[in-house]
Amino acid sequence: MAIRLALKVDVDTDRGTREGVPNLVADCQSVGAPACFLFSLGPDQTGRAITRVLRPGFFQKVSRTSVVEIYGVRTLLNGTLLPAPHIGRRNAHIMRAVRAAGFEVGIHCHNHYRWQDYVQTMSLDEIAREFDAARTEFRRIFGTDAGTAGAAGWQSNARSREVYDRAGLLYASDTRGSAPFLPRVDGRVFATVEIPSTLPTFDELMGRPEFPDDKIVDHYLSLLREDRVNVFTLHAEIEGMGRRALFRDLLAAFRRRRVEFIRLDDYARELLRNPEAIPICDQVLAEIDGRSGLVATQATSGQSA
Repeated sequence: MAIRLALKVDVDTDRGTREGVPNLVADCQSVGAPACFLFSLGPDQTGRAITRVLRPGFFQKVSRTSVVEIYGVRTLLNGTLLPAPHIGRRNAHIMRAVRAAGFEVGIHCHNHYRWQDYVQTMSLDEIAREFDAARTEFRRIFGTDAGTAGAAGWQSNARSREVYDRAGLLYASDTRGSAPFLPRVDGRVFATVEIPSTLPTFDELMGRPEFPDDKIVDHYLSLLREDRVNVFTLHAEIEGMGRRALFRDLLAAFRRRRVEFIRLDDYARELLRNPEAIPICDQVLAEIDGRSGLVATQATSGQSA
């Protein structure tokens, strides 16, 4: 049985859109790999993320992932000492070029900082306004509605799920987990099928003594499963910029392994041909190894929403 793998690209920043996205397009094309690019579409306020310093594990992650090297000083000042560039207005031509190259495109967020840091405390109306702003900008750039979204920082709750259902998305990818499911949050089951990321991200492994760069490729190969579609979330700023060479090594290893790359939207349509077979699972907030704070996850046995 062939190993199936879907690539999802989270694009967080203005610089990542300008530099990382074209790099990833070229690298994926070199091995014939489709990918879903999820864009941040509003102001880049990355600099305000310094407010996360009180989050458990934040300093440890910053120290081992070389944040300044990867993101650059300019990006880390956006929204604080420097004005916040509007990603969609500055980079619409790059985003359109991604779709023109045959890749799937969707929504990551409007304001990455606002969604990742505040969605858990925002009201339904506030979340709806934030997501509607992203949908409006997406429609302006692409001339059509987005079919998918993947939340910034894997931050999701019942209110954001309701907003997704209202938008009529084909599918979402907001969580970490093992297999597609219909999310149940606070006892309510939502209609938008969730396709979780199943593999760790580069920034969850980078800089850890047990995962030096020369071991990361083999580690990913060891995690691939034949009994499910593997979903790997990339970041334009990491795999497309600071760790591009390592990602290209990984793509080459996938190709040698004869991995079958698939599109996430095709996979969603495959699932929806038999919607009764999609399980209902609780969505909970939990810790992920190598990541600071809590993220939305597919509940395992013993967990409940």
